[in-house]
Amino acid sequence: MSNIIDFRTRPPALSFLNARIYTRPDIRDRFTRQIGYEPAPSAEAQSMELYFKEAEEAGIKMGVCVGRNTTLLGAVSNSDVALLAKQHPGKFHPVGSIESQTVRGMLEQYQEMLDLGMRVLNLEPGVWGQPLYADDRILYPLYERCEAAGVVVLIMTGGNAGPDITYSNPEHIDRVAADFPKLQIVATHGNWPHVQEIIHVAFRRPNIWVSPDMYLNEALPGMQEYLAAARGFLQDRFLFGTAYPMAPMVEYTKWFTGLPIPAPAMDKILHGNATRLLGL
Repeated sequence: MSNIIDFRTRPPALSFLNARIYTRPDIRDRFTRQIGYEPAPSAEAQSMELYFKEAEEAGIKMGVCVGRNTTLLGAVSNSDVALLAKQHPGKFHPVGSIESQTVRGMLEQYQEMLDLGMRVLNLEPGVWGQPLYADDRILYPLYERCEAAGVVVLIMTGGNAGPDITYSNPEHIDRVAADFPKLQIVATHGNWPHVQEIIHVAFRRPNIWVSPDMYLNEALPGMQEYLAAARGFLQDRFLFGTAYPMAPMVEYTKWFTGLPIPAPAMDKILHGNATRLLGL
């Protein structure tokens, strides 16, 4: 398959190189090896030329280019994400990010994102300078705007989602999905390690999409539960992602496409679901 959409990628370009995934390769590469892979040559060399070669070899047609505007993990400007998509037409779908401690600041950044042509928002509130849970009421005016405008929201509430494990508890994203039933929400990192819980949330909330990306891995607990959902009721709301550069595109995609998922469901996960969610 050569039309795969990678739902979480951070290429080695522009202000992405200021984020910790590139400024601290020791931390990044330790994680990559923990999940069974060697670092991608493109990440080590910080080379866009190698990045595109690896994407082509993996069969990845487009990457959902997720910005990051967090104090802890490093800022990637929304303007840089938009510029990257403009420089490489059809290769990236740009996603804006927000960090602010005030509603006014959030809404100003939201408008900036819209003015740049972005219609997908990434939130990582647990790693903001002042950590917030995803259901903190200060975020609700932002969710309200996104729901009204049909803006898709990615909420990173899995893995290292905050200063302690409570920030990855799916009860927070469950409340948001209940309070904004028309808001399409992607649970980035699949709320790992709370795999059964987020699957239950997705079962009862039809506006929740699950994107485990690198946390769907045979080196980590929860893989079989993710797979059961992907083969069954969640196959229309399950998304493939590498979380590059945390996982290498070529090796991870090769492994993923060999998983015991029926071909019709696999096609949805690799391409169809993202196409529909993003309106491509």
